Amino acid sequence: MAAPQYVFDTKHDRYPLAVHVFLVQQGKILLMRRAGSGYADGQLGLPAGHVDLGETPTACAVREVAEELGITLDPGELRAGGTMFRNSQEPRVDIFFTTRSWDGTPEIREPHKCIELVWADPEQLPEDALEFIGPAWNDAQNGRVLREFGFTPVPA
Repeated sequence: MAAPQYVFDTKHDRYPLAVHVFLVQQGKILLMRRAGSGYADGQLGLPAGHVDLGETPTACAVREVAEELGITLDPGELRAGGTMFRNSQEPRVDIFFTTRSWDGTPEIREPHKCIELVWADPEQLPEDALEFIGPAWNDAQNGRVLREFGFTPVPA
């Protein structure tokens, strides 16, 4: 299949688009201890990655989880769990998915980016989990479509 052709609009700012996946098993979610990226190294995050040019968020979720954990996701089993416009090292847009099924056993496939896998209770996350994971989980469970995170609220 040929890559889609795009015309880039240079008149507007662009925000990085990332996908995060809640892998749920027996009421726990899988977290990965980050390493070597320069962002939140040593903290626990979700399997995640940036959406590549020509890639959909769903395809990105499938690809990233395969690369990071060696498991296969069925795109039809992924459930959209919310979107976050998040102030990080730069403003970014995060899309969260949830799934309870996959093929294979999660294992560290990129030891230069992840040094530990932790199954955690999403209602009592470890103190060193990235601060946006709890609100994102809450959104996914309660149908909140959009959250702006890490910005100063605009006065009413």
